[in-house]
Amino acid sequence: MSYSFQCSDAIQVSMFIEKQGLLFYEKAAKKAEDPEVKKIFSQLAKEEKEHLQSLNAKSRFLQPALKNKSAVRRDVEFFIEEEIEGQIFPRLDEVDGDESFPANDLAALDIGILAEKRSIEVLSTLLLKEKKIDVRAIFSHLMVEEKKHLALLEQMKADCLAKNSA
Repeated sequence: MSYSFQCSDAIQVSMFIEKQGLLFYEKAAKKAEDPEVKKIFSQLAKEEKEHLQSLNAKSRFLQPALKNKSAVRRDVEFFIEEEIEGQIFPRLDEVDGDESFPANDLAALDIGILAEKRSIEVLSTLLLKEKKIDVRAIFSHLMVEEKKHLALLEQMKADCLAKNSA
């Protein structure tokens, strides 16, 4: 399905992705056994929170311009429900109970790595289809951040594997 995003829509989509990341990384930090893994997950949760604050500020800035627009953009809600929810980070109910959360640090790192890759894939697709510069800027900025997160997680996984094989 093809979507036509406005700047506020891009912010809404980005905020949803960041909220899901924040919840996952907070839970992963609490469950991590290795202090270095815990530190990485805590850092990522902090960064997701900062990204959300930045997106909230942008959203507040746009509010006066959006007053006359329709209150709810059903296509954006549909896009989030169909294309993003549970497709990037695991659904909240899938990580809510301790028994369903990854059994160890490496498994949690693998989920984080996969989620960041999926986020980059979704954002890349959105960028290919998007023509509006302001919308592209929001998605591009988020993609840069997701690539940084991916690199951190991959390095942490490599460090854990090296430590475990030593």
